[in-house]
Amino acid sequence: MRALMLGILSSFFFAFTFVLNRSMELEGGSWLWSTSLRYFFMVPLLLLLVLWRGNLQPLWREMRRQPGTWLVWSFVGFGLFYAPLTFAAAYGPAWLVAGSWQITIVAGSLLVPLFYDLSGERQKIPVRGLLMSLLILLGVFLMQMQSATALTMREALLGFLPVVVAAFAYPLGNRKMMAALEGRLDSYQRALGMTLASLPLWIVLALFGATTAGAPSEGQVLQSLLVAVSSGVIATVLFFSATDLARGNVRQLAAVEATQAGEVIFAVIGEMLILAGHLPSALSWAGMALVMIGMVLHSYVSHTPAPSPAAKKESASS
Repeated sequence: MRALMLGILSSFFFAFTFVLNRSMELEGGSWLWSTSLRYFFMVPLLLLLVLWRGNLQPLWREMRRQPGTWLVWSFVGFGLFYAPLTFAAAYGPAWLVAGSWQITIVAGSLLVPLFYDLSGERQKIPVRGLLMSLLILLGVFLMQMQSATALTMREALLGFLPVVVAAFAYPLGNRKMMAALEGRLDSYQRALGMTLASLPLWIVLALFGATTAGAPSEGQVLQSLLVAVSSGVIATVLFFSATDLARGNVRQLAAVEATQAGEVIFAVIGEMLILAGHLPSALSWAGMALVMIGMVLHSYVSHTPAPSPAAKKESASS
């Protein structure tokens, strides 16, 4: 239950990403700066946290021991996650990006066969958890259905397809790094390590942004700092802590990832309060209710032991 509460809390702070990225785009800021500035700000913030906890040396040892693993999965888990999200914010409203991002709930379950459990056996897709994930996605669809009719095909595609890439990249990179580290680092160390290992990408994007869009405005710098603190540090550490607690249990890990559906609700509220968005329709409220019901059911099935093969065989023979 602690892992699920941490997951829900992280979804609240993650929601700031969608609202503030959209705000920066509406103010004319380049998505190239929005994406790179967040990670530039994250480095000193996370570095201070890890230093304060006295855990910097173990991180350096791990990064020197397997640099290729850090570079590859940080590029996937952070680079292919955040760059597409900020790009999508340039073409779609916060609710579209936040809603589309919930594909990551299903993605997390579909990626399960790529990993092995603590006994060394390949894991199987958690069918019951996947069904609950689909229920959550149905709620997300209802939330967006009425508003989506106002979008052009270009806005829908460019605000949706990049998010699909991000939705698979984030859980894949996160889980691969967890598997490679085998619990040797905590969530603060892992977040700092992946941020440092993904810096080459952010430097390239920042240079490209400087040559194509010029320097970022003061407003974009300030909002990027807010995103770095809320989403990059607080939400990431909370989410990594939640996934660490569920490590080795595929159903609980899927349930933790399903808590990110809360981002849609928080993003809708944030867009109303910060960007003066419209009040959701009755259908959207029904979708929100379905999302919350799906999250509760997902939590339930993740904590209900699945029948063992022996139990299934005994039940079938009787």
